[in-house]
Amino acid sequence: MGSGIEDKIIKQISLFAENKPGRLANVANKLKSAGINIRAFTIAESGDFGIIRMVVDKSDYAHSVLHDAGFTVSETSVLGIEMEDVPGSMSRIAEVFEKAKINLDYAYAFVTRDQKALLIVRVNEIEKAVKTLEEDNIKLIGMKELEKI
Repeated sequence: MGSGIEDKIIKQISLFAENKPGRLANVANKLKSAGINIRAFTIAESGDFGIIRMVVDKSDYAHSVLHDAGFTVSETSVLGIEMEDVPGSMSRIAEVFEKAKINLDYAYAFVTRDQKALLIVRVNEIEKAVKTLEEDNIKLIGMKELEKI
C-alpha cells in the first residue's frame, strides 16, 4: 500500500464460527479475559456457520488470543469513516463512493462517546477510497485513534 495509507486503515478481526448458542459468549469471554475491548461488531449468518466481524482496540493481540483459542480467525483491512451523527451523513458517504465508482462490500456503524458516528466499511479499492474520502474532507480514523475511542 502507498505511503501513509497504513495509518488510515483499521484491522478488522473476522471469525468463522458454528452457528450455535454460546459461540459469541465464548469469543467475548476470551477477549474480556485478555483485556481487549470490542468497539463494534456484526454477525453474518450462513446456515450452520457465521462470520463475526469486529473492530477491537488491540487487533493484533485479539487475533493471537482467538487463534490460540482454536478459532478460525483472520484480519481484514477496513476503513473507519467519521461522520456527524445527523441525518444525511450516510448519504454523503454513499454519494462520494458512487461518484468515484467504489463498491462497498459491507458496512456497519456505531456512535462514539463524543457523539460522532463511525462507519466501518470494506471497499473494493481501499487506496482509491482513502484518496477520494480525503479529497472530500472526510475524516478517516486509523488504529491509533480507534484505540482512544
